[in-house]
Amino acid sequence: MPDRPTTSRDLSAYNSAGFDRGASRAKEALWLAVRWVFFETSLPWPSGLRAALLRLFGAHVGDGVVIRAKVNITFPWRVRIGSNTWIGEEVLILSLAMVEIAESVCISQRAFICTGSHDYSKPAFDLVTKPVTIRRGAWIAAQAFIAPGVEVGEGSVVAAGSVVLENVAPRVLVRGNPAAVVKQLA
Repeated sequence: MPDRPTTSRDLSAYNSAGFDRGASRAKEALWLAVRWVFFETSLPWPSGLRAALLRLFGAHVGDGVVIRAKVNITFPWRVRIGSNTWIGEEVLILSLAMVEIAESVCISQRAFICTGSHDYSKPAFDLVTKPVTIRRGAWIAAQAFIAPGVEVGEGSVVAAGSVVLENVAPRVLVRGNPAAVVKQLA
């Protein structure tokens, strides 16, 4: 039988007032407009323009970064992207905490990098945020989910559709829900 919360939720008691959004409301509103026009669109804006806009809003973005259409980055001021990294169509980066993506990383279509969740055991469903780190040369394949607090090791591969709830060692292939090591990589 599945675990059940010891208390029932009272979502009317939810309070995110203690969450630091990392920027002023004006900056966040301006980012939403820029994101809508230049990121969450099918228009093929140049990656260099998208990278420059991310930098303008506080992201650290290396050289040669490719950012495809319909990418959704919540708070760019909490994102670091290394050089020669590719971010595919419809990737969602929920950056409620820091997201560090090293150089030469590939994040494929519709992957979800998630830094926030809720404590289901608390009646007020408290917000919980933890950073995500993706090390050099890793590949996050299509529709994979990377949970809050996870580190994906250097050169590792997260197979398509996998749900990664724990750290991934360097140079391994993980697959499944929850993701498990299926192969050591050279």
